[in-house]
Amino acid sequence: MHIAEGLLPAPHALGWTLAAAPFVVHGARAVVREVREHPESTLLLGAAGAFTFVLSAVKLPSVTGSSSHPTGTGAGAVLFRPPVMALLGTVVLLFQALLLAHGGLTTLGANAFSMAVAGPWVGYGAYRLTRALGGGLMPGVFVALALADLATYVTTALQLALAFPDADGGFPAAAGKFLGIFAVTQVPLAIGEGLLGVLLFRVLVVNARPELERLGVLRPAATPEEAR
Repeated sequence: MHIAEGLLPAPHALGWTLAAAPFVVHGARAVVREVREHPESTLLLGAAGAFTFVLSAVKLPSVTGSSSHPTGTGAGAVLFRPPVMALLGTVVLLFQALLLAHGGLTTLGANAFSMAVAGPWVGYGAYRLTRALGGGLMPGVFVALALADLATYVTTALQLALAFPDADGGFPAAAGKFLGIFAVTQVPLAIGEGLLGVLLFRVLVVNARPELERLGVLRPAATPEEAR
């Protein structure tokens, strides 16, 4: 998913940076407000950022100039809502670009839009829909992480297709090609990420229940069945 340094034409790199910037600024305000009003959430915020960093640092070669890997942003979106992940995900991408040569600075805006904006919002929407339809916490978590992962890669494929349209079929043909290549590795990775998210939240239900209740992830005094 991380588009490599210098791969995007300058107008595209600038455009995606401008598109991502308002979400990141809003996310920074959301994080500051969360820490100021609930200092006890700092540890869980750090854990959400670390979870995203570790999962998204594992890269498998995929589309030329990009890669496949889990994203981890769905977990933070469920816990703290998507605006917070816009900042945390962008910070993760910045450190990976500087320390791991994974992604790049000129492509930071494009990568942030796909992984820190589009992914968390789609994952959180899927989570809320699942809960509204009567699904428990764990089914909601599974779809949140899996679809946040897939939405990130759909966005990246479209970004690459816009930058490099097919010589004959234009944008639609290029989008189909990029989506098809990504799907080979990303669909199983998304399923695996969803299952990993379920394991993570089972641990959190046991060890961080008061915080989950404050965040609205669990209802106070929820029964074990409600947390499934």
